[in-house]
Amino acid sequence: MPTLRGPHLRTPLTLLTSDRDALLRGEEGILAPGEDARYLVTRSGAVALSEEADGTLRAALETADPRSGSTQPLVLLGRRDGLRVLGVELGEGSAELDDPGRDLRDLRHVADLLDETDADLAAAAVAMGAWHRSMRHCPLCGGLLEPELGGWVLRCREDGIEQFPRTDPAVIMAVRDGQDRLLLARNAHFRARFHSVLAGFVEPGESLENAVAREVAEEVGVEVEEVQYMGSQPWPFPRSLMLGYRAWAPNAGELTLQDEEIAEARWFTRAELAAALEAGEVELPGPASMGRALIDDWYGGSAEA
Repeated sequence: MPTLRGPHLRTPLTLLTSDRDALLRGEEGILAPGEDARYLVTRSGAVALSEEADGTLRAALETADPRSGSTQPLVLLGRRDGLRVLGVELGEGSAELDDPGRDLRDLRHVADLLDETDADLAAAAVAMGAWHRSMRHCPLCGGLLEPELGGWVLRCREDGIEQFPRTDPAVIMAVRDGQDRLLLARNAHFRARFHSVLAGFVEPGESLENAVAREVAEEVGVEVEEVQYMGSQPWPFPRSLMLGYRAWAPNAGELTLQDEEIAEARWFTRAELAAALEAGEVELPGPASMGRALIDDWYGGSAEA
């Protein structure tokens, strides 16, 4: 696949390398077994991986259908070297999960260790697995849903209504004040010492830029005056799309933290952040996240180098 150019902050999940072959999803027999079929197993955000000698992780593509006769849907993830790659989500308690040769790892924790040519394949598999796990019945009439178009559409048996995979847009923003300090916060639900930039979901009828301003005002009481789009990243846990921004609040005053949401927040200079990291007072997001990419963008390199 070609490298797409734009205002991207690169993370392990932003590189597109697989051909999704979307135009062939409706082809008869596209999910049928065959010598050209390979299967990628997922379970609740984890994906089957293999580890190379240098620690690099690769998608573990299996040659046999791992469902052992179950009716769990398959999903055409795309083609790799002329092979059809089919994703399958195995539910908790499935006998198939007892295979001792299958190594399932939580994608959000190991994305930075993945070979870059497998990251988008793993992200798509995890996202589609989550969708098929959660969408079993028609939200209008309760009828059973049947997969079509290579697993990318679910049609109700009763009323024929189609359901499509859902993506929830969320903004994530590195807010800077008039002294070019960065705002970092700890969500009340985060572990101790873990700090990141602010983020929140886009509401219906709202632009992305307005969502940035609203979330910052709600969470810390700061008025944002300018925003700049920096790139996007899939975050399939279970179905988010992170849209990254720089944001400036040159006249920021005292922080007013949102009750029961933000446990603590403060402005950092680069020297102060380096000192807090050295002292173990602050822990940052991992390198696979858009939050970390935005922090490093402000810092001028890896904040933990």
